[in-house]
Amino acid sequence: MVRDYAVVTLMQAPPRTGGFPTGEWSGTLRPGILVSQGTVRCMEPEGRERSLLTELRRGVVEFCVLALLDRRERYAVEVVRELAQRGLVVSEGTVYPLLSRLRGRGLVETTWRESGLGPPRRYYRLSDSGVAAVARFRREWAALSEAVDGIIATGGDQA
Repeated sequence: MVRDYAVVTLMQAPPRTGGFPTGEWSGTLRPGILVSQGTVRCMEPEGRERSLLTELRRGVVEFCVLALLDRRERYAVEVVRELAQRGLVVSEGTVYPLLSRLRGRGLVETTWRESGLGPPRRYYRLSDSGVAAVARFRREWAALSEAVDGIIATGGDQA
């Protein structure tokens, strides 16, 4: 299988008083100087292809985490356990960076609490923006899942 990958090379920009140019930066990228960009085409063995289920999970796990926090605040291990029990996440290494990104985007807030079972725990709860994001996802998910279910059930033929 041939896949195309976008490649961007950044160098750390030198500090300056004017700051970085305006614009949006997403994910874990930090502002820097664009050195190069392009597309790399490479072959991947069939066994390395992501499964359909993995791709579907990847698209919804962020909102599932937000929905878990909608009912009550939780610490990360609780989030991991809940997602794992439902077959959505198998690794803590997926959830911790996700929670950090959600916090960075202002969708969750955190507090530290002492634990009688070990070190202090960071508890996560939705911010007002997080509550709005969950509400929007619920509306859009209902419409999307209804459309997909309709196509799957009828093969696209409307009754």
